[in-house]
Amino acid sequence: MSKENLKVAVVGATGYAGFELIKILLGHPEVTITSVSGKVEKAEKISDIFPVFKSQLDLVCNNVEVPAISSADLIFLALPHKVSMMFVPDFLRAGKKVIDLSADYRLKDTAVYEKWYGTKHTGPELIKEAVYGLPEIYKKEIAKSKFVANPGCYPTGSILGCAPMVSKGLVDISQIIIDAKSGVTGAGRAASLALNFAEVNENFKAYKVNQHQHMPEIDQELSKAAGSKIEVTFTPHLVPMNKGLLSTIYFTLKDEESAAGLLALYKDFYKGAPFVRILDEGIFPETKNVYSTNFCDVGIKVTGKRAIVITAIDNLWKGAASQAVQNMNLMMGFGETAGLT
Repeated sequence: MSKENLKVAVVGATGYAGFELIKILLGHPEVTITSVSGKVEKAEKISDIFPVFKSQLDLVCNNVEVPAISSADLIFLALPHKVSMMFVPDFLRAGKKVIDLSADYRLKDTAVYEKWYGTKHTGPELIKEAVYGLPEIYKKEIAKSKFVANPGCYPTGSILGCAPMVSKGLVDISQIIIDAKSGVTGAGRAASLALNFAEVNENFKAYKVNQHQHMPEIDQELSKAAGSKIEVTFTPHLVPMNKGLLSTIYFTLKDEESAAGLLALYKDFYKGAPFVRILDEGIFPETKNVYSTNFCDVGIKVTGKRAIVITAIDNLWKGAASQAVQNMNLMMGFGETAGLT
């Protein structure tokens, strides 16, 4: 790699999103990884933690220390919710560009954040600086930003499926129902009884029914798109597979529309979005078709005044790591698809 390459740090490198970030960045033509860190019991090479990186990246992974990361130009924070805000202010003061994969700066109302995440927000003055990192909606803002709040997986699949409908005022915004199903990696890498193999295998369940912490994020962005307050009905499910997220979204149309007409609307809405694929009428998304990609596939079914939109993403890629790289590309003026195709 040339010396001109962007120097990046991955903070939270030992988690699932951190692992996927490293994997993607190693293949990026404009990037050099100069630091990896996370919560570790002892310092060891990242290639010993994840042997797949042997001879590709042998940097030592230490616990997070702000001074040790200072050589990087851009920092990815793949840390748990409520932890990122401990580090973001220091990195921004040091003049670094920051992409935060946690929810700490996604919500614009600190009271809403504190209600849903159960802790006081320690950096409310920085929330206004954070651009919501959904490139298909905020591409221009991201390109000018030094601080991006990378969306979560459920909001990404949900918002991309809903935005064209609500922004055009075609649906009853009081009756939006989102039924979403995610692979187990969406819950993170930390040990948990509920995520043990024997608990998850051959099981399928709903959880946090209409009270998932990503709901206010979905409501915030759809309300902005609609110009009116929206509160969706949202039910997430845990599927016994590693990765993937399928969202089935139910709308009540104000007037009858054809599937062909709505597909044309979606194609026009996302005409400048290289990673959104609108499927032909009668064809619907499957998680296997977006596995380890940055694509969001969208399919539409219309019956009378009922429209059903289905989206599929990889929860760790478009729902986390690859979307973060897409945001980096926009922030740095790289080609939007660099390192992602």
